[in-house]
Amino acid sequence: MPERALLDRDQGLVWHPYAPLDGPAPYVVSAASGARLTLQCADGTVTEVVDAMASWWCAVHGYRHPVLDGAAHAQVDSFSHVMFGGLTHEPAVGLAERLVRLAPGPMAHVFFADSGSVSVEVALKLALQYQAAVGRPDRQSFLTVRGGYHGDTFAAMSVCDPVDGMHSAFPGVLATQVFAPRPPIAVLDADGRWESDESAMARWESSFRALAAAHAGELAAIIVEPILQGAGGMRPYHPRCLQVMREVADEHGMLLIADEIATGFGRTGTLFACEWANVSPDVICVGKALTGGYLSLAAVLTTAQVGAAITGSPFRALLHGPTFMANPLACAIANASLDLLERTWSRDVARVGDALRHGLAPATDLTSVVDVRTVGAVGVIQLGRPVDVPAVTAAAVRNGVWVRPFRDLVYAMPPYICSDEEVATICRGMVAAVEEVHG
Repeated sequence: MPERALLDRDQGLVWHPYAPLDGPAPYVVSAASGARLTLQCADGTVTEVVDAMASWWCAVHGYRHPVLDGAAHAQVDSFSHVMFGGLTHEPAVGLAERLVRLAPGPMAHVFFADSGSVSVEVALKLALQYQAAVGRPDRQSFLTVRGGYHGDTFAAMSVCDPVDGMHSAFPGVLATQVFAPRPPIAVLDADGRWESDESAMARWESSFRALAAAHAGELAAIIVEPILQGAGGMRPYHPRCLQVMREVADEHGMLLIADEIATGFGRTGTLFACEWANVSPDVICVGKALTGGYLSLAAVLTTAQVGAAITGSPFRALLHGPTFMANPLACAIANASLDLLERTWSRDVARVGDALRHGLAPATDLTSVVDVRTVGAVGVIQLGRPVDVPAVTAAAVRNGVWVRPFRDLVYAMPPYICSDEEVATICRGMVAAVEEVHG
């Protein structure tokens, strides 16, 4: 069937993320390989673009990687899925062993979930169960910072930013949480040093500590995206802020939940973002890059202390159990993805990060741009007003790049396997698109 007919069939039938049913026509993907997508535009033209998004940050090895393809075929030839209730299998156990070995701090237990949002739901439920198990059942709320994003399910939405998130669409349904100010934005220089305004840092720390103390009796945990706030604004912050959160959690008997779904597996320049601060969380959520973008899989990692408290509680179990928990196919691919990451992530992330830093620098000369920043394999152009998303997307495609801007940001989180020339293409395309549309 011709691709034009596919767009006609899609329109008004399929909801796309954060888009109306009668929104702009999407681009049709007809092929994907390496870091490139083959797209058909609404006018029927076909073009190849470099994917600056890594399919929303998960396809870190690109598309049709032979190692991941091989892992998928091998597992399909064995079995693709079995329930995890009362059963176990090598892909899941092997993956759990690797995750606790790679994670920052003394992680001891793993709970597999089907998506990042669900892993956050599980982490929040776990924190409530933990507090009840240690004799603090009144601790039913969470402390976080403004500007955060943790997913689109209900409990996850409740700890997203209360202004820029989706709270206003669901009044009276989302739980009320405690929100501290955003950590001050920080800059990571080319030599790996973090720089932030000292007075702003001091004010933030004082405010955070005071807010935590005032609400300590009701707070089960602190949940935060370590070092980089992702969908809330692509804002890096100083590792000292994460150290303060660890200190506050210890002082008041809260758990520290690190949402490493977007930041984990090398994206910020360390394998896990918590490593920038030498902080060990009590709970870690991982997802996105876990399977290299092949299948949806996430995991919640906890310490032995947390696991012992849950096991010693009246329920004894963590009260969650997805149908596709620890899907063998996803776990097998995740193991293959970690094989690749362990060998290559440090070199590739540093290389991609350097190329983004140099390639996006010309954007600082554009009148519409208020900031250009990079951290790890993340590059951001921030405008002084909201991005004209359809126009900038179309301009970037004409320049050989796939981007998905949001709010006032045009950004890149590309596959780690991008060549130097592909990263240069991404940077040229982003700068050209912003200049063409916004000046």
